Amino acid sequence: MKILQAINSLATGGAEKLVIDLIDKLALKDFEVSLLLLDGSDSVFLKKLKSKHPKIKIYVLGDNKNIYKPINILKIRTIIKNYDLVHVHLFPMFYWVAFANLFTFKASKLLFTEHNTTNKRRNKKSIKLIEKFVYNQYDKIITISDAVDLNLKEHLTPSYNKCIELVYNGINLEEIKKASPLDLSEFNIPTNSKTILQVSSFTAQKSQDIAIKALLKLPENFHLILIGDGVTKEMNINLAKEKNVLDRTHFLGVRGDVPQFLKTVDFVVLASKYEGLSLASVEGLASGKPFLASNSPGLKEVVENSGILFENENDLSAKILELNNDHKFYNEIVRKCKTKSENYNIEKMVDAYIKIYNSLLK
Repeated sequence: MKILQAINSLATGGAEKLVIDLIDKLALKDFEVSLLLLDGSDSVFLKKLKSKHPKIKIYVLGDNKNIYKPINILKIRTIIKNYDLVHVHLFPMFYWVAFANLFTFKASKLLFTEHNTTNKRRNKKSIKLIEKFVYNQYDKIITISDAVDLNLKEHLTPSYNKCIELVYNGINLEEIKKASPLDLSEFNIPTNSKTILQVSSFTAQKSQDIAIKALLKLPENFHLILIGDGVTKEMNINLAKEKNVLDRTHFLGVRGDVPQFLKTVDFVVLASKYEGLSLASVEGLASGKPFLASNSPGLKEVVENSGILFENENDLSAKILELNNDHKFYNEIVRKCKTKSENYNIEKMVDAYIKIYNSLLK
């Protein structure tokens, strides 16, 4: 079975992490798996994949300036014809592979994983027919959470339901369990500090500004660590300056030692406006620290009855202080989070995908 994983890039993000983890597990199970990228820019994830699996074939079509150009369809067409199954992630790769497969002499089986509860395209009536046409080119559509599943089925007509299957995202729980704490003084964070961590790309969706504003309501010994990169990073740096908390807000960029940070900090947060099934949220649950998330689509179902949901920056700061001041409550939330995280083991996810691959190719 020849499998091609196709995604825009391996920049930081939950979908990107899922792809490298999935490739890793498939390769270890002796599947012939390759990777197709629209943007081959260097990244922590790409370096990690090349280091661990140097023999895996990686196709790179260009850089981030070219990912939205339809010429990619012709390039992809020459690649996918050599594979039994193409597993696609994210837009615009979602579109380009679907159209490319129409023009191949020997069409491959197509599988698409829907990672988000919503997107801007769904609100544009002008492309609704195109959207449905593209979804219809896929033999199977995977949704990663209950919220993603429900929203996609509402977006499409019931005739698509037979092609949609729910597979919960999974993470390598052992990697987090075995991680060792870091010395935060190396990052100019005083050793007696209380630390809050958010791991996510810098986009409007991720709302790092909520965590920065919450810091204003917390004592001076509280520090915020933001791991990730993206288009809103500069805006958030300016916000921290404006609010006079830049000395307590640490922008550390994209890093390969997230499990170690999870083991080091006191609180893990995710302030997103919406998510699919965020791997960062599952990592937060598994961290051994209280996980606090915004009460938003895709996060509520993961965090409810385990971690803490918050409504805004005032609510976030109040709940952090409550956890900080009540050690029994703190430990109880940690216990519930770790128990919930066991539902999202990567081995369960990989086994589910292999079963789907086999069913499509039988």
